Amino acid sequence: MADRSPERLDDLPDTTIPHVPTRQVLGSAIALWLCYFVLITMRALVVELGEFSDLLWRRALVTLAGIVVTLLAWPLLRRFDGRPTGVRLAAALLIMLPAALALAVVNQQAFAPVEAQMIARLTDQTAQPKPHPGGGASNVRVRHDLSGNLLIDIDDPTTGARSGTKAATDARPITLIQNPIEHEGLWRQLTDVALGRYFLLIAWAALYLALGNAEMVRAAERREGEYRRAAKAAELRSLRYQVNPHFLFNTLNSLSALVMSGRGQAAERMIQTMSSFYRHSLAADPSADVSLADEIALQRHYLDIEAVRFPERLKPVFDVPDTLTAAPVPGMILQPLVENSIKYAVAATTRAVTVRIVARADGDRLVLTISDDGPGKTGMESGTGIGLANVRSRLAVRFGSDAHIASGPLPDGGYATTLTLPLSRRTLS
Repeated sequence: MADRSPERLDDLPDTTIPHVPTRQVLGSAIALWLCYFVLITMRALVVELGEFSDLLWRRALVTLAGIVVTLLAWPLLRRFDGRPTGVRLAAALLIMLPAALALAVVNQQAFAPVEAQMIARLTDQTAQPKPHPGGGASNVRVRHDLSGNLLIDIDDPTTGARSGTKAATDARPITLIQNPIEHEGLWRQLTDVALGRYFLLIAWAALYLALGNAEMVRAAERREGEYRRAAKAAELRSLRYQVNPHFLFNTLNSLSALVMSGRGQAAERMIQTMSSFYRHSLAADPSADVSLADEIALQRHYLDIEAVRFPERLKPVFDVPDTLTAAPVPGMILQPLVENSIKYAVAATTRAVTVRIVARADGDRLVLTISDDGPGKTGMESGTGIGLANVRSRLAVRFGSDAHIASGPLPDGGYATTLTLPLSRRTLS
């Protein structure tokens, strides 16, 4: 039954820096590199030069390395969570540089044997003379130019070109093959591959920053909600605490009147009833809901107290269906209304007055009516107590526009106040 809202601002959850959940980090890294794997595999189906199956597992290895390196960079990025966006972006740019270089090394190591095999195969194929469609054979030679590029020279016998003459050299078809790694330098190939991997890693880092910003927004919303609930609970508690002094003031006046009139036994009975009332009313959290059955039991205690003062005039009547007794209502929400009936109806006349508490369901609404057949005065709205103002404020804080209160004289005499609030059949524990 206790309200689980924080009772003080100190009880609110610790406002630590929000982080992207591990599941999202893993999912985003895997999704990025699987997308990369699919795209380069589709490209290979179009322009592949080597064995597809051999290159496929090498791409898979590079993809797995990309996932691992990305996840290794994540803890470093995580250290900058909560910092200004510019700082986080600069950190991402720096952190991903060595990560991209590491992936370039892995890529080079994975595909170096394939490149060597391709160069060797092409060299072997071009080292032997080949028949020419026009007759004779084409002499093919492999050489390197001044830049270290691998060249394949093919002599075409139909042109009469021979090696050793300038004309032959000019007529000779030349095919340029990308020079092997040992001639172009490791750093050039690594730089080329690292730039591509750097782009992928920066793309993932940008996604991580976006997810981090979203987590910060959600954390701010949660904190705002906690503060709002704490403020709401404090306001409810403040309004609820107004009821007890109000009730105590009235009952002490009644007790004083009994003592002054020499009705000692009645005063003693009232004290005992007051003890039961306060034991019941103070047991629950002031801002928490209670069951309608508990609220009605509390009002029975109060009316028993007042019955000591007005044994002949007070006639309480309760009409509460059993199907509604478990419905939650704000604690002591009926107390000021019943007190008003005692003050402005029972105490204001010498005849018997019936105070009636009725509960009924109206669709998904709970309707509570407190009425009396007294003089029907409206002074309760302008009296010195908290009365209707307190009840109206508590309903507004607790339910907002989902609850309302209406009060006024009855056509046949008397006065009634009706509370309409959401009907929940949940069980309070």
